[in-house]
Amino acid sequence: MIDSHVHFWNYDPIKDAWITDDMKVIQRDFTPVDLEIELIASGVNGCIAVQADQSEQETEFLLSYADEYEFIKGVVGWIDFRSENLPKRLEAFAHYEKLVGWRHIAQPEPTGFLISPDFVRGIAALENYQRTYDIVIHRGQLKEVISLVEQFPKQRFVLDHLAKPDIKNKQGDEEWKQDIVTLSKHENVYGKISGMVTEANWYSWTYDNMLFYLDTMFENFGTNRLLFGSDWPVCTLAASYQQTKQIVDQYTYRLSDDERKAVFETNAIACYQLKY
Repeated sequence: MIDSHVHFWNYDPIKDAWITDDMKVIQRDFTPVDLEIELIASGVNGCIAVQADQSEQETEFLLSYADEYEFIKGVVGWIDFRSENLPKRLEAFAHYEKLVGWRHIAQPEPTGFLISPDFVRGIAALENYQRTYDIVIHRGQLKEVISLVEQFPKQRFVLDHLAKPDIKNKQGDEEWKQDIVTLSKHENVYGKISGMVTEANWYSWTYDNMLFYLDTMFENFGTNRLLFGSDWPVCTLAASYQQTKQIVDQYTYRLSDDERKAVFETNAIACYQLKY
């Protein structure tokens, strides 16, 4: 089994200002040693480490962990996709086998960011490097994402956290669903079943709260383009690692062994072209 979405950090209150005081439970360091305990307890063999800070230093930090810990199968790093120097920076990282993808945290960016000329030019440059691009947005940016992926049918994309639907208040669900239906028609786009508990009520969520969103993803992306991701340690704001995984375990219990294996392993291998 592969967890397609985890984070590591050495907590710094300035660099990690996004971790506000209502998130005190994650205002500390999280290392591979901490995660390995959770993976072993849940029968998970490997993970993809995903950037949480917008810097090349973050990419190098995660790659150093990947060199040290065999269970880190890949790294999704950060690079400035709007930079005129992007081709040189992509080339500089091209020899890292465990560098499997890139991500920019787009959810706080202004309207139009994902389809701006500079950003689109950056994605065009990425096509030459066979790396995945992770899309992390809020649900209101889905139409921009659709416009972006339409331009790059050969580029592998993966949508993080279901585009953050409003699971807590259930507002905008139908628009979110229609955008997911449209996006899923692009077969070069994968979806991560991740980040759900933190979009729900942190203190009183239930499995049933997740069903509409799970149904939408599975009905449209199918079992060949969905990946399990815990979003550890962010998930611990609302649930333990095991509780987070149990949501996907429970939902996929009705599937065949091959379909479950796809969601928990082989889709991650295909999406990120893992070599192990």
